Amino acid sequence: MTDRELEWKEKSKEILLNTPIAKINSVESEASDGQKGKYITIDARDWVEVIPVTDNDFIMVKQWRHGEKALSIEFPGGVIDDGETPAEAARRELMEETGCICENLVYLGKMNPNPAFMTNHVHIFAALNLTETGVQNLDEDEYLNYFKMNQEEVFSKMGTDEMPHALMAAALFLYRQFMDGNE
Repeated sequence: MTDRELEWKEKSKEILLNTPIAKINSVESEASDGQKGKYITIDARDWVEVIPVTDNDFIMVKQWRHGEKALSIEFPGGVIDDGETPAEAARRELMEETGCICENLVYLGKMNPNPAFMTNHVHIFAALNLTETGVQNLDEDEYLNYFKMNQEEVFSKMGTDEMPHALMAAALFLYRQFMDGNE
């Protein structure tokens, strides 16, 4: 099959559930040969992940994750607000969660969390040349601690019970590519 023959066209979309963080949809699509199917998609806002770099450390956050029902060590990040660019959201989330301001914000790329059914993207940045203010500005329902963690320890613990978030591994991969290209 050609790439064109692999494509499906969306014919209809019904919102099944509209929540504060996402819309769950039933989508009817049609393949190039006329085959039809119903699929579930999730429309959510794009978000950012920021990898704050200080010497041989990353600044990490630890917070409760309701889906995992456990604490998770992650890079700072969050949802892009209306009217914000990904870079503006990255700077805001970095400041809110860690109290850090960065002089140099490097865009590492974007990824779709799960293209099988999700429509949004995560934008990943490296934050370099940090100034640490020591003052967080957390959202009302945000409870987290931030701390420095050696970069090699982050690489070795990624994918463990302490660091179960798959998108953190994806961000770390893009950071490694960035570093390999700058050596």
